[in-house]
This record gives sequence, C-alpha cells and structure tokens, in this order.
Amino acid sequence: MAGFYVHLPFCTKRCLYCDFFSTTLLPRRAAYVDALLQEIAERKKELKDPIKTIYLGGGTPSLMDSIDIFRILRTIGTDDAEEITMEMNPGDANPRYLQEIRQCGVNRLSIGIQSFRDDLLQLIGRRHNAMQAIDAVHMAQEAGFDNISIDLMYALPSQRMATWKADIEMALHLGVQHISSYGLMYEEGTALTKKKEQGELEVVDEETENKMYDYLCKRLKQAGFVHYEVSNFALPGFESKHNSSYWDGTPYIGAGAGAHSYLPPVRSWNINDLKAYIKGVQRGNLKRGQEVLTENDQYNEQVMLGLRTAKGCMLSPSVDRRLTVGNYIQSGLLREEEDGRIVATQKGLHVLNRIIEDLMI
Repeated sequence: MAGFYVHLPFCTKRCLYCDFFSTTLLPRRAAYVDALLQEIAERKKELKDPIKTIYLGGGTPSLMDSIDIFRILRTIGTDDAEEITMEMNPGDANPRYLQEIRQCGVNRLSIGIQSFRDDLLQLIGRRHNAMQAIDAVHMAQEAGFDNISIDLMYALPSQRMATWKADIEMALHLGVQHISSYGLMYEEGTALTKKKEQGELEVVDEETENKMYDYLCKRLKQAGFVHYEVSNFALPGFESKHNSSYWDGTPYIGAGAGAHSYLPPVRSWNINDLKAYIKGVQRGNLKRGQEVLTENDQYNEQVMLGLRTAKGCMLSPSVDRRLTVGNYIQSGLLREEEDGRIVATQKGLHVLNRIIEDLMI
C-alpha cells in the first residue's frame, strides 16, 4: 500500500504556537491549486503500490473551495483509497460545505479544536470559539461523517487540571471516534515563544503537564479508547490508517509547498515558499531537498517511530540488551513482549526521547 499527503498551507492568520509552513496569501489559492494538480499528476507515478490513504493537511484545508478538493482528489485517484482525511477549522464548518466535501470522497475529518474554553483559544490565537467547535462536530455528524477525529491541547498557558478534565469530558460527550492530543510545544521563533520569553505567559510546569497527560490516557482508556500512539487515541477500528503508515515505514508522496515524501530509502521535501513552489512547478524545475537513508538511519527511524506506538519495535542485536534495555525494564520504563518487541510503559512515555536516543545505533 502507499499514501498520499497534500499540503494546503493557507490560513486567515497564523496560530501563535504554529511552526508548520503556512501563508495568509489567500488570493494565491487558485494558482497554487493549478501547480499542485500538475505536481500530483507528475509524481503519483512514482508510487508502485495502490494509494490506500490520502490526507489533506495544512494550513487550513477547509479554506479551499469544495471544487478544488474534488479536483485534487480526482487527480490523485481514489479508487483504491480506504481512508481520505481532511483537516478542518471549526469556524469553517457549515452543512453545505460538509456535504460537498463528503460527496468529493472525504470520509474522515480531523477537526482542530484544541480547547473548549474561549479564553484559552484566544490566548493561543485560534480563530474559532468553543461553541463553533461543538457545532462543527454536530454538523459533521449530521452530514454523515462517522469517522471524526479532534485535536486537543494540554499544558496551555494558565490551563488548570480542572479545565483540562472538562475538555476531555466534552470531547467524550460529543461522541467522536478519535482524539489526537498534544502538549503545547514552545517552538523557536513562534509568537507564543516570544511571549513566554518576555514573561507574558503563565507557563504550566512539567509535573503538571505530566499529570495532565496521565489523566488523559487513563480517562480515555476508561471510555474505551485504544492508546495506539503516544498522542493518538481511537475507538477500536478507528485508528488513523494514514498516520499509522508514517510510523511503519509505508511509502508516501507529499505534494505541495513544504510537503515531505518517503520512498525508501529516499526522504525528500519540497521548498517551503509559496511563490517559489508555484514558479518551480510551472517551469518544471521545482526545488526539492532529499537524503538517502543508510541502513542505520532506517533502523533508527524504526526505533524512533516504533517506540511511539503501542506495538513497540524490535531492536538490533548490536544494542546492549543486558545493560541499556535491562536497566530501562528494571526501572519500569520499558517492557519486553513475548516476541521480543520492546514497548514503552506509561512511565516511560514521559522520558521517551531519552530512551529512544539510547537505543539508536
């Protein structure tokens, strides 16, 4: 199988914490889609296997007209696709648009809610409010979507445990099938990081952040969700097929400005500049960086990605299992399955980056 990712980078404004490639040059959408369709048509031939999953990410894909969503999906080809996901800002949801994108072939929505509290949404620069978030889920369900994921964030500035618990309960009350949840990262160069550095934010401490994460895992497990990746939880059968393909090394093409591709052993990425991307495609000389992964590189990626999942990973015989792995198992950070796979425990998830670094070769 293979996957296809499409980057739609347009936003009405940038969220204060975001470091993904995005642009507010909305008048360039038509020219961008034309270039995107040309790149897709040229590059999908690079995939040897049927395209089973498609993901429309951003940016804010829901700022695109439904006819453009249709053109993109038609150019990729959806005959073999089992899962077609589209990211959506709650403020863009309306019954007609939801019906139209569903008719285009989108069968899974990823709604970027982040919080159900207006004060926290304003603090991180989101353009929707809590009621729009709730309404977006209801409208999607009424439009016939039965595979809905929402994003929630914790460790937001001034966020309390009580408000975090309330957000989780609201998510469960809405009856969604999937929840992706991330602790806030203060990425270098973002507006939110600058506010932090200037002392304008009440930053959540690490201990509280860990408690928020542990409560999330415990509560969603009680509600029947499978914790199948560090930040992802799904009702049985609703795990994201596309994201899972990233973690198990499935080949995929990424089209659009700033999009990444992986055709083993080559990883490549498009230039993250809107104007340069459009001109590059039009002139047939799109700039693309790439690296060829060595066997050690590929193994290290398997460790890094595998340990993020509930499946874990197999380790190289060259790794000192008696000392490195044994110490982690003894301290309750890792466990070893009967088939030899190594899996991170709940306690181990808090220091996963350190563990991964130690197990790489």
